Amino acid sequence: MARPTPTRGEQAYLALRTDILAGRLAPGDRLPFATLCTRYEASMGVLREALSRLAEQGLVRLEPQQGYHVMPLSITDLVDLTAARVEIETLVLREAVAHGDLAWESELLARHHTLSRSFQSAPEAPGRLSPTWTAAHAAFHSAILAGCPNGRLRAIAEGLRASAEVYRQWSVPLAHGPSRDIGAEHRALLDALVDRDADAAAGVLAAHIHATTAVLLDAIARGREHPRNDHGSGSDSDASRAGRSA
Repeated sequence: MARPTPTRGEQAYLALRTDILAGRLAPGDRLPFATLCTRYEASMGVLREALSRLAEQGLVRLEPQQGYHVMPLSITDLVDLTAARVEIETLVLREAVAHGDLAWESELLARHHTLSRSFQSAPEAPGRLSPTWTAAHAAFHSAILAGCPNGRLRAIAEGLRASAEVYRQWSVPLAHGPSRDIGAEHRALLDALVDRDADAAAGVLAAHIHATTAVLLDAIARGREHPRNDHGSGSDSDASRAGRSA
């Protein structure tokens, strides 16, 4: 059966979301309707609907008298986001382990296989994540969450993961450090899930999330590359605090 054609609103939403997560629309960038209408060949009403959805996911925000902006980045927000992700994603994971069926397990195995066979580094930009790997990584983690029967919890978890992806794209994604084996982390997570060991899986996922945040904070502290500070909440004082605490 052919998939239904996406509506104009859905197309605009997906295009905007993709451009934000890929960094083509930078954190803090203004999103004036005149520019967006031309760029995405969509009406103001369609774009307003798309921006409202993105605001609900924490990817854009509406500022009084200034309109919509891509959500700025800050160390404080990254730390808060990490804490929220650990709480929500481990809760959703536990529900998935309790309720996921054989089809869920099969999907996990398939998604992990694709992820493990994907090159992490982009050939055209060796220091950046490959779009193929990024998509496979997102699909694997989404497959984990899909086992949870509570749609509200899943939506919250997916929204938090989307917000985290902005930080991943705008920091040093491949600077995992010599002691980190991200492939082994994913394998350990898969094994615990298939074994239906909720405690072990939750522990691996929490450590996985914290390890990624530590990499991003370390990148900021070292000054190699950091969240842009010219657009608001990602301030110089945030960066200097990270340097002192590292």
